[in-house]
Amino acid sequence: MILIDYKDRRPIYEQVIEKFQQMILCGALQPNEPMPSVRSLAMELSINPNTIQRAYQELERSGYIYTMKGKGSFVSDTTDAATTKRQEIREEIQGFVDKALAAGITGDELVEMMTVCIKDANKGGEL
Repeated sequence: MILIDYKDRRPIYEQVIEKFQQMILCGALQPNEPMPSVRSLAMELSINPNTIQRAYQELERSGYIYTMKGKGSFVSDTTDAATTKRQEIREEIQGFVDKALAAGITGDELVEMMTVCIKDANKGGEL
């Protein structure tokens, strides 16, 4: 489910947040599906429950999950979150495009670079 990279410089709670965001946005976790309990996930990952609690608080603040008193945490409907994430990514891509154009890279070269990057990310898969 979730693997922690101890070589990663980011705090563990940020890694947990990122992994859950990915699973929610790609549909691996469906809306209203229960999240693992804080205690069970902490034991599974061998980390402090406070770390998981902090990650869950951030996920709830960002709209990825919601909590029902006495019942636990559940996956939210992430239509808005997915739209927001896509906009953030588009803004990041725009920054890279601006840098590339300023460095003299043409639009065609950029498209070719993106195609190669997508294939690499899919390990040789199709677009």
